[in-house]
Amino acid sequence: MARRCDICKRGSNRAVSRSHSNIATKREQGVNLQTKTIAGKRTRVCTRCIRTLSKES
Repeated sequence: MARRCDICKRGSNRAVSRSHSNIATKREQGVNLQTKTIAGKRTRVCTRCIRTLSKES
């Protein structure tokens, strides 16, 4: 299952780790996904969307 927000479709971000000798190693930054029940259905939603949804209420 892809780590992607069900509302905004935001996915992972590619970045690099830098060692002490400044060698770049590719890595992936995942989205902060939380399970939240919206309209009686469990969805995987990022925290940015949870903040936006709480403002609309």
